[in-house]
Amino acid sequence: MLEIDRLTKRFGAPGEPALFAGVSLRLAPGECVAIMGESGVGKSTLLNCIAGLESVDGGRIVLDGTDLTALDEDAFARLRRRRYGFVFQAFHVLPHLTLAQNVALPLWLLDVPDDAAQARARAMLGRVGLEARGDDWPRHLSGGELQRVAIARALVHEPALVLADEPTGNLDPERAAGVLGLLLECIRGAGAIGIIVTHSQAAAARADRVLRLTPGGLQPEAA
Repeated sequence: MLEIDRLTKRFGAPGEPALFAGVSLRLAPGECVAIMGESGVGKSTLLNCIAGLESVDGGRIVLDGTDLTALDEDAFARLRRRRYGFVFQAFHVLPHLTLAQNVALPLWLLDVPDDAAQARARAMLGRVGLEARGDDWPRHLSGGELQRVAIARALVHEPALVLADEPTGNLDPERAAGVLGLLLECIRGAGAIGIIVTHSQAAAARADRVLRLTPGGLQPEAA
């Protein structure tokens, strides 16, 4: 269970208006929510705050009973390595690693032995339809295929929470629909929690709920 309670983020001097305040959200395992909002309202910043990559100025983030906002930086980094998965618009697939090595990377960071990590990575590539491509290099793949690799990497270590920032932003509509469907299927199948930031109404409509981030918090998106 993920519980976000009255989260506040400010930039600038104390007393200046908050970027957002009063952000509250509760999500259960297997649930995916899409977050929309105007440019500059802080959608990516909100994801960074949930991930512990940016500090917050008020409120709490609780994952499975652990108050993440009470952790120091090192403790949050260790938890993030084990419990979080990330999918980005720009893929961030490392060009000097094969596809299997890219997917195995989160497991290596958790000290999983190489043979086991490679086996799990290749099995995960199979789940995203790239079972025969483990020894290929990223430069040989299309944008849609690269995002499939990114999804496999985000989920290979069985995270509790998957954060996706504009995961279909670099894809054409047909590839975007396929990649988003795969991402949601994998999150739900793994019993993870998914938070997807997107500008795409078509992408948002595939989520269980659609919320709009405003300076005053998260509001249900009008139909």
